[in-house]
Order: sequence, then structure tokens, then C-alpha cells
Amino acid sequence: MTDLKIGVIGIPGKWSTEILADALEAETGYRCVIDMADVALDLETRTLMAGDTDLCGLDGLVIKKISQDYSPATLDRLELLRVAEAAGVRIFSGTRSILGLVNRLSCTVTLANAGIPMPATCVTESVDQALAAVQRFGSAVFKPLFSTKARGMTLMDATGDAAESATALRDRITAFKADNPVMYLQKKVNLSGRDLGMVFLGGAYLGTYARVAQTDSWNTTILHGGKYEPFEPDDALIDLARRAQAPFDLDFTTVDVGLTDTGPIVFEVSAFGGFKGALEGASIDAAPLYARHVIEKVRP
Repeated sequence: MTDLKIGVIGIPGKWSTEILADALEAETGYRCVIDMADVALDLETRTLMAGDTDLCGLDGLVIKKISQDYSPATLDRLELLRVAEAAGVRIFSGTRSILGLVNRLSCTVTLANAGIPMPATCVTESVDQALAAVQRFGSAVFKPLFSTKARGMTLMDATGDAAESATALRDRITAFKADNPVMYLQKKVNLSGRDLGMVFLGGAYLGTYARVAQTDSWNTTILHGGKYEPFEPDDALIDLARRAQAPFDLDFTTVDVGLTDTGPIVFEVSAFGGFKGALEGASIDAAPLYARHVIEKVRP
């Protein structure tokens, strides 16, 4: 046991939040789970209160989940935590690192600038340009800039058995734009019903799991019926994932990788990483590993 006080930012009652809090409590004897919806910042007193706990007085904070769903408000919650960072609280992963990932476009631009292979992507506010991109790609997935687990994503087809007329596509694109003024769309790639989650702790590779579709859904997420399976990548694939996560300087993350006929591509780097896929698909009990990593960084 130590006298360190390290809190967990997450969703109280949720499995991944609670097992991380359990792991930290087992090492330190201290337990504190914080829902950012309950936090109040007082800049006059320089306090960041969650109930009776001033987060600025803790030794560390681990962000397991900043909000149930991603939205621009998620960025505001991270800004609040910058006050704790300025007070000397170690935050895992750092707020600037996470700020560069919560918005899908920010993550994509960083990956593209680092030369990481990705699906063909178009970002535009123009319905005409979006329609032209769908017709050029043949089939495209429209993605909200703030979302997780494929929520809000929409598949649009211009060729093949599911092809829609230009008029129908324009109507659907216009409907998507109503909720997503900046439209982000990627060419749909053939993944043969499987993609990968490659897990890193402090930049070191831990292992890989596959998400495998169990239905005819176009995506493999567990939310849409997928399941986790083991997967052994080669050294080149591990190196690609390592290069993808490196620019973000994260303490714990999962790199989402797809295997295509023309080679591997990276979809995104997770701001927080997934414990369940690591455990069920790769037999990695990430919570205690992460807890010990955090403690080692916080310990004087």
C-alpha cells in the first residue's frame, strides 16, 4: 500500500471504470470514482470539486471515460481537468493528448500527417462534394466527428446491388448534414468481417484482439453484434500500430486496424482504450497493468 490518492474519471457503475478503481485501490488503499457531470470548477479558489473531493488536491487522475457519449461538451470537460494539471496533478492520459483524439477529424489529420495508411477520406461541408465522393468511392461510411462504437455512422452506396439513385443519395446526405455540418466520410473497405484492436501501455505493445462480425452488419463493433477473438499480428503490423499511436503520447490506448487486399489501414487511435476487448480477445488484464503504470509515474 502507498499513501497516494489517485482518482478515476469515468462512469460510476460501469465495468471498466470500476475494475480500474478496484486495481488502484488494491495498490494504494484509496478509491475515488468521479463523474465529470458532478464536477464544479471555481477559478477564484482554484478548486475543482467532485462532492467533497478537490481534484486539484489528488496525486493523480486516470481518465477511463470522460463522458458516456462523445460531443463538443466532452472537450469542455477536458478543459476543466487542465486546471488540475496546472495544479500539479498527474493525469493519464494527459488532457492535450486526449483533446487531439476526441474529435475524429483531429485524429485523422494527425495520422495523415504522420504518413499512416488510412481509408480514402473526404471531409466537406458541401452536399455536392460529398455526393461526388460517394460516387467516386462507390460506397462510403459517413461518420459523426464525435462518436464511439460506430454510433451515428451511416453507409451510403452508389454502386452494386445496394446502389441508390443520385437523388436518393443527395437526400440522405442532406439529412446527415443537418446533424453534422462538417461531413466526414470514408471509402468502405472490405475487411472480410474482421478488424483489429492493438493494445499499447505507455507506448509499449501489449497484444492484439480481433472484432469479428456475427451478422451481416457492415461494421464489426460489439454494439452491432460482433465478438472478440485472439489474433497474432506480424512485426510489420505491430510497427504500424506503434507508429500510429506515437504522435498522441498516450498512457493507454487501442489502435483500430483493418486488413485489406491492398494492405493494413488504420481507422483511429482510441483516446481511452478498451479493457473488455483486451481481456476477452487477447487475455490481457489491462486494469492492474495500467494501475501499476500510473503509480510508477506518480510515485515521487
